[in-house]
Amino acid sequence: MPDPKSGKKPQKLKARLPRGLADRGSAEIAATRHMVEAIRVVFERYGFEPVETPAIEYTDALGKFLPDEDRPNDGVFSFQDDDEQWLSLRYDLTAPLARYVAENFDTLAKPYRSYRYGWVFRNEKPGPGRFRQFMQFDADTVGAASMAADSELCMLAADTMEALGIKRGDYVVKVNNRKVLDSAMEAAQIPMEKRLTTMRAIDKLDRLGIEGVRMLLGKGRKDESGDFTKGAELNKPQIEIMVAAITGQRTAPSGAGEQELMDIAALVKAAGYDDRIRIDKTVVRGLEYYTGPVFEVDLTFEINDEKGRPMRFGSVGGGGRYDGLISRFRGELVPATGFSIGVSRFQAALTALGKIGEKAPLGPVVVTVFDRDRMTDYQKMVAQLRDAKIRAELYLGNPKNNLGTQLKYASKRGAPCAIIQGGDEKARGEVTIKDLIVGAELARLSKERDDYLKKQAEAQFTVKEGQLVEEVRRLIARHKLD
Repeated sequence: MPDPKSGKKPQKLKARLPRGLADRGSAEIAATRHMVEAIRVVFERYGFEPVETPAIEYTDALGKFLPDEDRPNDGVFSFQDDDEQWLSLRYDLTAPLARYVAENFDTLAKPYRSYRYGWVFRNEKPGPGRFRQFMQFDADTVGAASMAADSELCMLAADTMEALGIKRGDYVVKVNNRKVLDSAMEAAQIPMEKRLTTMRAIDKLDRLGIEGVRMLLGKGRKDESGDFTKGAELNKPQIEIMVAAITGQRTAPSGAGEQELMDIAALVKAAGYDDRIRIDKTVVRGLEYYTGPVFEVDLTFEINDEKGRPMRFGSVGGGGRYDGLISRFRGELVPATGFSIGVSRFQAALTALGKIGEKAPLGPVVVTVFDRDRMTDYQKMVAQLRDAKIRAELYLGNPKNNLGTQLKYASKRGAPCAIIQGGDEKARGEVTIKDLIVGAELARLSKERDDYLKKQAEAQFTVKEGQLVEEVRRLIARHKLD
């Protein structure tokens, strides 16, 4: 409608999605639900209990990023509240847990063992497989300094992989220790202000290879799009010491980090997990707050991408010890360790493997409207089906739509069957059930085939009104849909 003052038509708003974000349909949501439930069962078997924290925290509570003059640094989505306090969307689930534990420290049983899952947000450059919003599922133990807590999380990671259908031998849990890397950086005399950039460069070893890491340890690296990432700007001897450390060419002096790794190795061997958990000096983990053991779960097999090229998914989860994170609030050392599964990334891997389906879940039984004056009769049928715990809906589209249009709608909804009752059927106390699954099979068959007539009889049949629920149940069971 034109604007009455200007006479111009209002410009239509363009429907568009921001980069790095994705809409999700019913099939993907059902797959996520299946994954989350499988993970939850394993985590609860290990004695972890659920807790939830909000998606928004005070920026300084997140700890890694702080506001500058205009806005917080890159990496988080932030905004100012009406009291001029900076707030941020959480970038992981660990920093919010640290705030929660510190705030409720005196009332929590310790060691405190919890799990939580939800969406996290990164204000980073999006790319293939890199999203600004993704789901994580975490388990953490707070208040246990023993390496047994870290070993247990590695075992938890292994059991979770197998619960999600990844065969033993198709994954590995790799363990390193930040103290070992700290020792190498001490030997290389790398200044403190360059150490985080150094660790982040090493963390990209799987994705970029050793030469890519060398560039990031040096001046920097230009990616395929032409964007330049500034490096740690180490000198050549420093670069060589760090490369030797992560490739196993440098033997680190025995220290706390090496002893902790030996303790973990002994614990996982005693529990029978040494075929799935191994020490690997290339594991870094990119977050600054790790202080001791760090671990990562890698899928070791290759699949083909959309263009048929071999590819590896690599890491689908990881974690480590963060003994200093809660102490920022408490002023005292609080040992803590945690493990996180990247649900969104892992789901992509499981879908590619065929471990979880891309097919939408079963739709509801659709009760069609044959006679607009008998809506109460049709609503009663829907109520009967729902009372019997059968998903069902009444067709609520344009009441003038004919039966064919309504059946097309039911097929598009993934309905197993549609219920039809005209005036004649009502007079006889009957309903017609149209099996839409058999109907779809029938459409693919040649009319000359012997089984065509048999399928045709199965595709539509009439039953007494009192048998409606029983017959729909039988149809669902016949197709193994329940």
